[in-house]
Amino acid sequence: MQWIGALLFIGTTTLIGFDISRKLNERPKQIRHMKNALQILEAEILYSQLPLQDVFATIAMQIPEPISSFFNQLDISLSQNNRDLYHVWTTHLDELMASSAFDANEGEILKQFGRTLGQHDFDQQQKHIHLTIKHLDRELDDARDNQYKYSKMAKSLGLLCGLFIVLLLI
Repeated sequence: MQWIGALLFIGTTTLIGFDISRKLNERPKQIRHMKNALQILEAEILYSQLPLQDVFATIAMQIPEPISSFFNQLDISLSQNNRDLYHVWTTHLDELMASSAFDANEGEILKQFGRTLGQHDFDQQQKHIHLTIKHLDRELDDARDNQYKYSKMAKSLGLLCGLFIVLLLI
């Protein structure tokens, strides 16, 4: 019975290590997807001049999860009620932060962008989009560095921590 518990404990810590590694690997992908979404947003605002609600629906169809569900929820919320865009943006951004591998830095960058969204003319909005993309580029470099440095280590540490604790207890 003791060995079954030890194996379960080692398996659990190993799964925790693999989960941390998965998040480290997903973060750069999701940052790239958000950058792509912002580039689509820029193109739709400048060239097709669609309302933001329609732009959000277009982005949701072109970008993979979990970013697409974020823009889809923005579209739905704006169509159901005419609340403040920033309030809707922050509400759904908090949900995105909980369901994605984004770090707090990306959340703050996107919250700041949400404050400016729909508040300026086309040129100013384009500048804010470019600024946000630049900030996300910086975070993407950081995410890649963390992925390279810590992904394999998280997997190994999950297993090794489980083994160490089991050996201490036996």
